[in-house]
Amino acid sequence: MAKSGTVGQPGAAYTFEKQDQAVRRHTFAVIVDNEPGVLARVIGLFSGRGYNIESLTVSTVTEDETVSRINIVTTGTEMVIEQIKAQLQRLVPVHNVHDLTLEGPHVEKELALVKVKASDHYRRESLRIADVYGAKVADTTLESFVFLIQGSPDKVDSFIELMQALGDIEVARSGVVAISRGSAITPV
Repeated sequence: MAKSGTVGQPGAAYTFEKQDQAVRRHTFAVIVDNEPGVLARVIGLFSGRGYNIESLTVSTVTEDETVSRINIVTTGTEMVIEQIKAQLQRLVPVHNVHDLTLEGPHVEKELALVKVKASDHYRRESLRIADVYGAKVADTTLESFVFLIQGSPDKVDSFIELMQALGDIEVARSGVVAISRGSAITPV
């Protein structure tokens, strides 16, 4: 048994992995029935087994609102990722699970609101950085800006890191939305 914070409890799934196995980031698209409790089941699967969720978004994807798409970003070794997929596919309200990372090229985007408290020179610098990143000013006061930035998670991370150097910040992120590239349509 691996050590954890609670005596007698097993550690997270990640504590059982061999150190030489590569931990990779994966993006899943999970098509589910849009009914009460489905998201709780999916989240329960992750938390009950000690898997971490880095990003989670969910919304309806059919006109009659009976089917939803859950985008999940997680990390793990190849074995852990396979376990996650297999366990997700066994859940009753799940129609299908797509590991976009393995299925080929896909597009990932994220939206963030970044409030930076800055004055004098730092205000001009924050506007200059926002312009370079294509961020828009969503709100402004005499002492702060709220920027809206969208793009890849790496781009959003980079923008946030630069803004942190200018002053105190507050961040609200949407989480990753992802879809495969090409003409193939994911069935619902």
